[in-house]
Amino acid sequence: MRFILPIALALPFLLSAAQAATPSYSSTAPVAYMVDLSSGRVLFERDSNKRMPPASMAKMMTAHVAFKLIREGKLKLDQSFTVRPETWRKWHSQGSTMFLSANEQVSVENLLHGIVTLSGNDACVVLAEGISGSEEAFTDLMNAEAKRLGMTNSHFGNSNGWPDEGRTYVTARDLGVLARASVEETPDLYRQFYTTRSFTWGKTMGGSDISQANRNPILGRIDGADGLKTGHTEEAGYGFTGSAVQNGRRIVMVVAGLTSFNGRIEESVRFMDWGFKSWRSRPLARKGAVLGQAQVQGGWARQVDLVAPRDLVATIPASANGPVKGRIVYNGPVKAPIAQGQAIATLLVDAGDGETQSLPLVAKEEVSEAGFFGRLWIGFLSLFG
Repeated sequence: MRFILPIALALPFLLSAAQAATPSYSSTAPVAYMVDLSSGRVLFERDSNKRMPPASMAKMMTAHVAFKLIREGKLKLDQSFTVRPETWRKWHSQGSTMFLSANEQVSVENLLHGIVTLSGNDACVVLAEGISGSEEAFTDLMNAEAKRLGMTNSHFGNSNGWPDEGRTYVTARDLGVLARASVEETPDLYRQFYTTRSFTWGKTMGGSDISQANRNPILGRIDGADGLKTGHTEEAGYGFTGSAVQNGRRIVMVVAGLTSFNGRIEESVRFMDWGFKSWRSRPLARKGAVLGQAQVQGGWARQVDLVAPRDLVATIPASANGPVKGRIVYNGPVKAPIAQGQAIATLLVDAGDGETQSLPLVAKEEVSEAGFFGRLWIGFLSLFG
């Protein structure tokens, strides 16, 4: 049975909503997607589930897999890999390059700068071979991670996004999922590598150092911009997955299929600026706040408190005024056993523009399953209300 608990009277911030129009946006990108991570609300999407070649945006997954291995202690930043001559011959002048040299020893840390900042195709393959023995074996890690994250419309056939007859494809929505994972699961590594403005590696024919700037079009143009990755091939056009945070509110955006380098800069800046200026956050509840109760079946307790698993906010149009309204929905009674922190209900919020946002609520405490005599005792108590 689906239980619905209106909570407008219980919580002062959930009363009535002044209606406001959903902000509109006209994107120049054939594919576009934007999500506010603070609430999970999708602010804009156009063909966000269309499969497309990612170009160098695929390198986000190569970096993410490495970040995850470092976090797990399976890979070290000061660990070094050797540039195989065969790898150098194939990639030293194939698209974007870190300007690695054959037989050069390069640390994981420098390879990651070569991938994230310089978009080096050579750096991706050297890292992949160093981690897994071959690029093909490394793509197994990439695809396993994509599956874990729920990137249901993505597949990786190589480590750098180079055209491979369609074996490598993503969607804008899946790129948003990947960006969120890098930001939230490995925040220190995300900041360390994605915020780097330029990196120096390699030598010119004359022996001078080679410095290259980060291609991220919103770094230095949008306050709080700190990631992620551009991409470009003839097949894919110009694309960008970006993220920025302002006043604790983080937005992830994706644009793809643009026709020029400058067009990517202009659209990325305009899109992200719209996301921050046309929308705002409305705090709803602090982490741990009790928002209601759910009925329990077969447990030692007859109900369990529903609490906010994190600070909960709604993303609302900037023009919306007044409080918002909402209700708690769950399928119940919820059968025991119930783990502490288990998601068992949803807070549905009307932000004032007629769109509903869904936010998770979790059990405040564990409710163990009652045995035979326990169920008899609970049944006896129910006779007296």
